[in-house]
Amino acid sequence: MPRLTLPRLTLLIAAALALIAQMAAADPSFWKHEWPRTDFTTTSVDTWSEIISGGPPKDGIPALSAPAFVPVAEKTGLGAREPVITVDIDGAAPRAYPIRYLTWHEIVNDTVGGVPVAVTFCPLCNSAMVFDRRTRHGVLDFGVSGKLRHSDMIMYDRQTESWWQQAVGEAIVGDLTGTALTQRPAWMESWEAFRNRHPNGRVMAEPDYARDYGRNPYRGYDSAARPFLYSGEAPPHGIVPLERVVRVGDRAWPLTRVRREGGVSEAGVTIAWAAGHASALDTDRIAEGREVGAVRVRDAQGRDVPHDVLFAFAFHAFWPDGQWMLGE
Repeated sequence: MPRLTLPRLTLLIAAALALIAQMAAADPSFWKHEWPRTDFTTTSVDTWSEIISGGPPKDGIPALSAPAFVPVAEKTGLGAREPVITVDIDGAAPRAYPIRYLTWHEIVNDTVGGVPVAVTFCPLCNSAMVFDRRTRHGVLDFGVSGKLRHSDMIMYDRQTESWWQQAVGEAIVGDLTGTALTQRPAWMESWEAFRNRHPNGRVMAEPDYARDYGRNPYRGYDSAARPFLYSGEAPPHGIVPLERVVRVGDRAWPLTRVRREGGVSEAGVTIAWAAGHASALDTDRIAEGREVGAVRVRDAQGRDVPHDVLFAFAFHAFWPDGQWMLGE
């Protein structure tokens, strides 16, 4: 995605490009030269103009597969407050996937404890989710399509080149339309928190790409008035579009409430909040981002629950009838 310094001229150009892209996107035949294997006659999308180009072409943002890992004790270069996605599956040492890498690659295809997973991060929605890559159609490998819907990344599988909505984990275009991925419990936390809790854990090694890992190419994004390349409705209840919310199923808890109350227990889950976690979408260097805090969601038995911490506009776009957990 393009670098977002958000000056007025950049926003005007982006808006013009988005309008052009929307006009072209109204007819999927526009994409067939790039996607000859994708069946555009099979889709759950009602309005094609919802899908637009995010800028890069297919695989312009290169997804990773089977990355290398190093022991926690040997990892250098990460700031204490930098966010990582933690994946803890029986049969393997806990793994940390630094957001500084996922910002530039968005998808990591990996296998943890014998479970094939896709670790995903959409910067424009702040959505970080881990999916099981096993389906009734076999094990899938995912790439980045370069397309967006409601500002959320559209993934594609390399086996059928069907398109998948990252925020909901479901195929929306192509042969596998309607197929849903199983979300695995995972959470975003600081590198320091992971390192302290899992001294024998593993952390993803720096990929062999020419990227300025650690820089945030979306500087100032989560303080913007509106999301980038989004034309949908604003969230209800006066919630600002780029407010972070904790989504569990079709319920959303504003992170401001969770932080203010020091955690929340209701609707069958306990959402814990802890300080020491930097925003990945604030300052030029991710390690210097402002405090947003980290959450972990568990059920009544203390088991980790699949969830997401995404922006409010994205929750409203994909769960328009969802329940907002506003408290009193």
